[in-house]
Amino acid sequence: MGRSNGTSSLVGFILLGLSAHPKLEKTFFVLILLMYLAILLGNGLLILVTILDPRLHTPMYFFLGNLSFLEICYTTSSVPLILDSFLTPRKTISFPACAMQMFLSFAMGATECVLLGMMAFDRYVAICNPLRYAEVMSKAVYVPMAASSWAAGSTTATVQVSLAMQLPFCGDNIINHFSCEILAVLKLACADISINVISMAVANVLFLGIPVLFISFSYVFIIITILKIPSAEGRKKAFSTCSAHLTVVVIFYGTILFMYGKPKSKDPLGADKEDLADKHISLFYGVVTPMLNPIIYSLRNKDVKAAVRNLVTQKCFTQ
Repeated sequence: MGRSNGTSSLVGFILLGLSAHPKLEKTFFVLILLMYLAILLGNGLLILVTILDPRLHTPMYFFLGNLSFLEICYTTSSVPLILDSFLTPRKTISFPACAMQMFLSFAMGATECVLLGMMAFDRYVAICNPLRYAEVMSKAVYVPMAASSWAAGSTTATVQVSLAMQLPFCGDNIINHFSCEILAVLKLACADISINVISMAVANVLFLGIPVLFISFSYVFIIITILKIPSAEGRKKAFSTCSAHLTVVVIFYGTILFMYGKPKSKDPLGADKEDLADKHISLFYGVVTPMLNPIIYSLRNKDVKAAVRNLVTQKCFTQ
């Protein structure tokens, strides 16, 4: 890639992706394309039914519609580039495009963390304070809650990407990743990144740590309340209203913890295999998880299944 004169700053990056494993590229191209189409179809359908079906005009489904829209935005910011990289010999990305991709990826990830926390609060009020649910979770409350999650995610992404883009990149311009992942980009800087590291740590506490604690405490109270319900049928019904959200939370945070928390191999051969495994995990987090969310909410939610059936039936009759 070219470099600007003076500071020798990079004007673009090379994304390695699966360059070291060319035999896997075509297979992954087909798999990821199919999964991306499933993401667009599944999440798009969820957004459609939450808008068109009056029975789904509740806080929980409003948050779900936001989550589905977020998943579409998140995958669209990276998947087309990943697919193109599997077919293009020279896997390059310009500096501005890399900055935009980092912003969208970080913003969507942070927003999802906050949004899942908002959804946990909604389930907490619905199960632990059902008589006050309509009052506490009124439209004047849940719409600003969702809007604030988007604002918070966009704000922290702006801060992180702005700090990263001010760094000089005068060394290697090869990113060993499918996309412009911010940690991979920071490793290429030829300057002190202490401020970036501190800023990222603060962001992780605010957008990972606090939401996890909030969700955990919410479900402790939810489980205690459910166990106090005298009838088995009542307990089952109460748990079914939050099981889909709990499943999504476990998959989302479980993948993050596994991806960043597992120990690194010191053996060169093991490190090579680990590098491939890390890329597979990254793909799972970036593609498989958004594909699973609409499936989980559809399979575990009678209202959504009924709304989808009604939408399909109406479509068939109108034709």
